[in-house]
Amino acid sequence: MTTEVDYYELLECERGADDATLKSAYRKLAMRWHPDRNPGDDAAEARFKAINEAYDCLKDPQKRAAYDRFGHAAFRGGAGGGHPGDDFGAFSDIFENIFGEFMGGRGGRPSPRRGADLRYDMEITLEEAFHGKRGEITVDVSGACDTCQGTGARPGTAARGCGTCGGMGKVRAQQGFFVVERTCPTCHGAGQVIADPCTNCRGEGRVDKTKTLTVNIPPGVDEGTRVRLSGEGEAGLRGAPPGDLYIFLHIKRHAIFEREGTTLYARAPISFTTAALGGSICIPGPDGERHELRIAPGTQSGRELRQRGAGMPVLQGRGRGDLVVRIEVETPTKLTAKQRELLEAFRATETGQECPQSKGFLDTLRHMFS
Repeated sequence: MTTEVDYYELLECERGADDATLKSAYRKLAMRWHPDRNPGDDAAEARFKAINEAYDCLKDPQKRAAYDRFGHAAFRGGAGGGHPGDDFGAFSDIFENIFGEFMGGRGGRPSPRRGADLRYDMEITLEEAFHGKRGEITVDVSGACDTCQGTGARPGTAARGCGTCGGMGKVRAQQGFFVVERTCPTCHGAGQVIADPCTNCRGEGRVDKTKTLTVNIPPGVDEGTRVRLSGEGEAGLRGAPPGDLYIFLHIKRHAIFEREGTTLYARAPISFTTAALGGSICIPGPDGERHELRIAPGTQSGRELRQRGAGMPVLQGRGRGDLVVRIEVETPTKLTAKQRELLEAFRATETGQECPQSKGFLDTLRHMFS
């Protein structure tokens, strides 16, 4: 009886050794036990062959995975032992056990082909995004056939197992070292065939329908927010589960507000007298409330006023963002004779201290060109 030595012990490496470590160990041991360096030493020659066998296995990721799980049994055929690769059938079974979840597994029936997910684009106003909305949409989508109840077979009949693939939905062919697996050409992966198809759906188990659905939009949604309606997508083939319907929301452009997350931005032009003397402005928010903002005397164009908690609500959360109003001082373009007279009188009294930024800029220019 032959004693099987662990491949990692032969290469004097740990089981978790990387490829570089294995290669380095193999070269060192191969040089040490090479027959040319040990002429006439049968034990050295046997050790050299064993080292090569071990490295041939462990340098291949698939063989190594099989060996790590099953040891030497991964490469032992039904009639006895052998070197890695001597019995492909045994190794194929081991490989399938390890990677079966990627190849569909052995002996499992094909999973029903779920219907496709669908997309619907919906446009709402900023006010609807603020308060939330319950609305209805109409979509054209494939649904289960009412005649055959989604089975695809004429009422009173039923599908039968596919004879080509034995109900597996796939067929296999061995090509050298590999097993090639492909969808069954007869049942197209369903594992069943319908000899007498339903005349209404032609055997698909689904037909085109128009459905009216209710959509609940929560407060605080933003551009691109996705609402999922489970099971309202395309019907699955022959009774398989349906897909989902995804509602993608788009916010209409607002006359006053722009939005960044939960913060609302607005632009507020004010007269230059209000900017100079101070005052207040009222901004109607998307909540319907009027938000009064105080204008301090001497307010400059571009200044931002922030109203805490007057922005958009947090989606599926608590609290609200802020309202930010950007002030833009407007210069009058149409003056009465009296207004012009008053402005001329004001200009006659200017000392330069009223607008320090303008005075500083002019002083800089005079200095540059003096």
